[in-house]
Amino acid sequence: MSCGSADELAAAIDALLPQTQCTRCGYAGCAPYAAAIAAGAADIDRCPPGGAETIAALAGLLRRQTKPLNAACGAEGPPRVAFIDESRCVGCAKCLPPCPVDAIVGAARHLHTVIAARCTGCELCIAPCPVDCIEMRPAPPGLRNDPALNRARFTAHEARQRGREAQRAREIAAQKALVRRLPADAP
Repeated sequence: MSCGSADELAAAIDALLPQTQCTRCGYAGCAPYAAAIAAGAADIDRCPPGGAETIAALAGLLRRQTKPLNAACGAEGPPRVAFIDESRCVGCAKCLPPCPVDAIVGAARHLHTVIAARCTGCELCIAPCPVDCIEMRPAPPGLRNDPALNRARFTAHEARQRGREAQRAREIAAQKALVRRLPADAP
């Protein structure tokens, strides 16, 4: 492998991953999994969405033998996308934050829907749904996700999440400062 630093190696590995951000590999996303492979902490056989094709690409990059997908991480299968049964959706918005590529549109107290062309099939939206109105379906014919676009959407999603967390921290700090300024006998 001719990549110079561990960061360069991790970036080269990450570029071969499908960028579904599904966490089935046991890591918080494709980049952390790539970093773990580069560090020797994870094997190349943990990506069900990438399957045999990704394992072969990783083996080629790292000059290792290919191996079968680790069954503990899931099974390789055809591409799937999330589908929301809008007649059962209660608009709770619990599916929005876990979607790593913002493929679900909607707002609190409104129906939600999935933009199939953006959905990576990660399944992370299913568990938080309190009414079980989300299911996985075969991806429409001809639909092919672009890993680079998935990575860009994931990066944007993460930046918005960090922005919301920072805003919430500022609000809490402002509330605490206000409480400290109140007179001791205030109601």
